[in-house]
Amino acid sequence: MGKKKHQKPVTVGFIALGCPKNIVDSERMLAQIAQAGLVITAEPDNADVVVINTCGFIAPAKAEALEAIKQAVDCKVGGTVKKVIVAGCLCERLGTQLFNQADGIDAIVGLGQRDTIAQIIKKTIHSKQPAVYLHPSQETISNDRARLVITPPHWAYLRISEGCNHRCSFCTVPEIRGSFRSKPEKPILAEAAELASSGAVELNIIAQDITNYGRDLKIKNGLSKLLKELEKIPPLKWIRLMYLYPTGITDRLIETIAKSEKIVHYIDMPIQHINDKILKDMRRPDTKERICSLVKNLRSAIDDIVLRTTLIIGFPGETDQQFNELLEFIKSAKFDALGCFKYYPESGTPAAEMAGQVPNHVKQQRLEELMLTQQKIAFARNKNRIGSKLTCLVDSVDPVRSKSHKTNENLRANTPTSNGVETEGTARGRFYGQAPDIDSICIIKNCSAGPGKFVDTKVIGTKNYDLILEQI
Repeated sequence: MGKKKHQKPVTVGFIALGCPKNIVDSERMLAQIAQAGLVITAEPDNADVVVINTCGFIAPAKAEALEAIKQAVDCKVGGTVKKVIVAGCLCERLGTQLFNQADGIDAIVGLGQRDTIAQIIKKTIHSKQPAVYLHPSQETISNDRARLVITPPHWAYLRISEGCNHRCSFCTVPEIRGSFRSKPEKPILAEAAELASSGAVELNIIAQDITNYGRDLKIKNGLSKLLKELEKIPPLKWIRLMYLYPTGITDRLIETIAKSEKIVHYIDMPIQHINDKILKDMRRPDTKERICSLVKNLRSAIDDIVLRTTLIIGFPGETDQQFNELLEFIKSAKFDALGCFKYYPESGTPAAEMAGQVPNHVKQQRLEELMLTQQKIAFARNKNRIGSKLTCLVDSVDPVRSKSHKTNENLRANTPTSNGVETEGTARGRFYGQAPDIDSICIIKNCSAGPGKFVDTKVIGTKNYDLILEQI
């Protein structure tokens, strides 16, 4: 009898798009793929199967996803890729309509089928017909443990809930990810311990609204109680809170942050606007008075607090006067960091049907004016930090340059080596007031520490939004 022909393993190229919540889903899928014996390749243009985990929240995210799908399909037509699988939020939002918007897709995979991605890949590679996997319902809460983390090993995202009960008039998240549901505390803590044991010293707590944690489980002050348990995990040094709805930031939560040695004094709270009518039309529960009071209370309770927010400009009906009101608020509130987006009329949302849609050129003009205003605030804050001392977490280190000792001046602040050649290292890192991937960074001169280590530094200058520091 002849020898059985060795079967070449299936290679999978994976493209992860979207927000941190999507990143967690991608990491979970990658783990499933690896555990199934499939080979993950860094070259998606030359893989047996390309999996694209999409975002579908707003028009630019949808456009980015469709472009990634088109590129993968082009590779399939060219013969370097065999199958294209599309997963994630855009699939959940569009369903089978996605076939009409992008030719050449072999499988559509909804959020509820995330943990069966390996089986779907194996089916797809042998199938001649496109398939759809959109069930079971996404109203369950997934276990995010056993992920193949694609962030640097020293920091990770920790998702504590899924979905959203807020019904903002501009938002598609409830439609895509379902109603709000908290993860039970036990699996959250197990996942956090798992991430910490793998080297994570910073956990970024994420959800659509983390302040709502535990309410569906009838847990009062759920987020504060969870945070106190997370603090007990020894390897963790930084716990960062992201996506806090302003109305959910209670005095109890502020006290928990203020007293903690591990929860960094950083709050990311999307306010979206400040005008009361716009907020009402957005179906936000906030008011200008409450938001202004909250900013004041946070700064009073935690004197070194760093505040980040997100805004939408050009919402239907937004007048010049209402925009100017927002602009004046930004000047007075002086947020440390700010993200601003033009309003996009998303199909199926109440706001898309509202009268008074703002022309795109007006949105763009307002966006530029607002961001220039914020830039002045951010640059002034950076300048005020010159001379201050900060503890930084190193994210990466530039390739080391070396040179021979020639003068005594060459010895200053450098790291000597055993062969008489000194080295200079420049690192990229963050102080507590900078979240990974969305905020500015610290450029650390003469850094002797590697990624994942904390160093004491002094601010010696600025470069646009970034700080320039020197290790001390």
